[in-house]
Amino acid sequence: MYYTTDRAIFEGGGRLMEQEKTVFISDREVSRLTGIGRQTLCNWRCQQKGPRYVKTGRLVRYALHDVLAYMEARKIGTEDQPKE
Repeated sequence: MYYTTDRAIFEGGGRLMEQEKTVFISDREVSRLTGIGRQTLCNWRCQQKGPRYVKTGRLVRYALHDVLAYMEARKIGTEDQPKE
């Protein structure tokens, strides 16, 4: 299940400059997307490792852009395809 939130950024005069929609996904979806086990994600949260997350009560959600950035930052280049 996906959760979204809208964020609007305003200039000093109150004029809308940019609107951004953030998509939040569950740890189950992060696990499917990355191949990282749900228990590993749980352990990482306790160790303050892994992708950034949001926690409200018992509910844990990851912003999709944070998960993708986490994976992108761990890209390893090879001789044929250097890291970008």
